[in-house]
Amino acid sequence: MEFRTSKLFIAFLLSAGGISAQVKPQPAVVERYSPKLDAIISKDATMETIMDGFDWCEGPLWVEKAQMFVVSDVPQNTVYKWTAAKGKEVFLKPSGYTQNIPRGGEMGSNGLGLTNDGRLLLCQDGDRKIAIMNASFTSPKPLFITIADNYQGKKFNSPNDIVVAKNGDIYFTDPPYGLEKNMADPLKEMPYQGVFKVSKHKKVSLLLDSITRPNGIGLFPGNKQLLIANSDKNKPYWYIYDVDQDGLKNGRIFFNAAPYLKTGKGMPDGLKIDSKGNVYASGPGGIWIFSKTAELLGKIKVSPVASNCSLSGDERTLFITADDHVVKVRLR
Repeated sequence: MEFRTSKLFIAFLLSAGGISAQVKPQPAVVERYSPKLDAIISKDATMETIMDGFDWCEGPLWVEKAQMFVVSDVPQNTVYKWTAAKGKEVFLKPSGYTQNIPRGGEMGSNGLGLTNDGRLLLCQDGDRKIAIMNASFTSPKPLFITIADNYQGKKFNSPNDIVVAKNGDIYFTDPPYGLEKNMADPLKEMPYQGVFKVSKHKKVSLLLDSITRPNGIGLFPGNKQLLIANSDKNKPYWYIYDVDQDGLKNGRIFFNAAPYLKTGKGMPDGLKIDSKGNVYASGPGGIWIFSKTAELLGKIKVSPVASNCSLSGDERTLFITADDHVVKVRLR
């Protein structure tokens, strides 16, 4: 392990255990494979831990109008927020499981998003649905409007990640991770792990039932192509599909991570796509950065494991969920 990576890991250790103070920014550890990366991440990019003490954080989302960052602690059934002024605070609890029967596992919200009119959209693992928070960001409350909770009468497994198209259509993945016993859970009603679309009229369509562990999902600019991560060690691929009015077509592998699984912890998981079509995707060892044509430009090294990321409104800052903490990377 190189010296700079060791310093970063020590900083993470110092930030563990719920310490509220931010770790002083330090140089980000970046592997550069193409000079094209210089336009995305400057050579003096910095990284700092801004939140910690989570069981498992996911679903990172920057909310530009509120100037806040929100993130799910999935096992704790809680959404937290971060602002530059106040740091980490509880934002919403419960976030994904609202029933009275005690349970464990990944029961809270997972993926978070925004509707086109700016409301908080949640993948609710425990309640097995897609919902909107029926309250404002300035006065959050655990009041939810169900957008979708089944397909053809069968309940979803546990909606995981989400993206909203310009026309209001909602695309989401539905792996089994939010079920207490995963694939063996007796409450699992679907024989597959689906990728679905909910139209603005709340019509639910099954787009794919062939991906073994669909996870992160994102739309390229123009909304004509959809990228899906598969968190399966036997098929650790990012898939890309063309989008048309009838669904998805021309599916193919965008990038195969299999040769890299031993280079670091993690699998293809959460991802984001910027306004130029560059992809920021969690994978072995940290956040992988691709061009829109699947050229691997570089990696931001993250320890112990990166699960997802989110860009600020100006796309100059990247927030990364990394197991029990969140780091903020100033890209340029």
